[in-house]
Amino acid sequence: MLGNPESLAEESHNEDGFLEYPNYTKPANWRGIEVPEVLLSGNHGEIAKWRATQAIKRAQENQ
Repeated sequence: MLGNPESLAEESHNEDGFLEYPNYTKPANWRGIEVPEVLLSGNHGEIAKWRATQAIKRAQENQ
């Protein structure tokens, strides 16, 4: 049961049928894996574009 239906707005499979984009957390570099600069930029428009591109890329890799 969900307390907030909006919790499903960004889930591992979105309404477009694509897998979710990669998720990162702090620190910005962990075991050699770096958070993409666009995610650190604070530019919400560019972040949204990056997320969409990554979701499509993941879908293509999993075909």
